[in-house]
Amino acid sequence: MTETNQTIDLMMQHTSVRNFTEEIIPSEDLETILKAGQMASTWKNFQSYSVVVVQSQAQKDAIYAYQPQKSIKNCAAYLVFVGDLNRAEKAVKMHDGNFQPQGVESLLISSVDAALAGQNALLAAESLGYNGVMVGLIRDQSAKISDVLGLPDYTYPIFGIALGKAARLNTVKPRFPLENIAFPEKYIEQTTETIEKFDQVQDEYAGARRLNKWSERVVAQWGVPEIPSSTENLKAKKLL
Repeated sequence: MTETNQTIDLMMQHTSVRNFTEEIIPSEDLETILKAGQMASTWKNFQSYSVVVVQSQAQKDAIYAYQPQKSIKNCAAYLVFVGDLNRAEKAVKMHDGNFQPQGVESLLISSVDAALAGQNALLAAESLGYNGVMVGLIRDQSAKISDVLGLPDYTYPIFGIALGKAARLNTVKPRFPLENIAFPEKYIEQTTETIEKFDQVQDEYAGARRLNKWSERVVAQWGVPEIPSSTENLKAKKLL
C-alpha cells in the first residue's frame, strides 16, 4: 500500500462539522486560512471570486434569518465565497472594451475559482486544528443574501464555509468505491446496482440516525424543478 503523508491523512479524515464551541479564531489564523485559499489554482489568474468574512453575531444572524442553518449562527467565522466579475468589468472598461460577462462560461470560471479557493481554505483551517462545513443552501435565498452582504452587479453568492472549533465530530462519511467514480481512459456508465449498493452502505453508516438514502436525496434535488432564486439573482446582477 502506498505510504501517505500528513497532508493526505488530513484530507482522508475530513468530516463536516456543524456544531462549534464558543472559541474564536485569532485574526492571524484567519488571515493564514484566507491566504492559503488565495493560493488555489485560478483560471488565467483572473481570481474571479471574493470572500466576505462574517464574524459579527449581528451579520451572522442576518444571514441566518434567510437561511436558518445552525452552523451559520454558532460558528466563529462564516466565509461567504462570491463569484466576482465586478473587477473584470472595471478592467474591461479601463481598456475601453465592451464588457460581456453573460453566459455559462463566465459562471463556470467564477464558480470553479471560488470552489477551489474554498477547498484550500477549509483544508488550511483543518490543518490548524479548526473544523467547518460548506453551506451551499445560501443560494436558495440568493437575492436576499446578496442584499445582506451588499453584493454589487456582476457578483453572486455561491457557498459559505462555517468555521470554528468542533463541539462534536462525526465519523467520516462513506464515498462511492473509487471504481464507480474514476474510470480508465473512457467514461463507464454505472447501473442502478451501483446506487443500490451505495444506499446500503449509507444505511449502515447512519445506523439509528435514519438518514435518507443517497438516492432519495438525489430525487429531492433533481426530481423537482430547480429553485429559481439563483437564476433570478444572476439575471438581476447582469450575469445571465
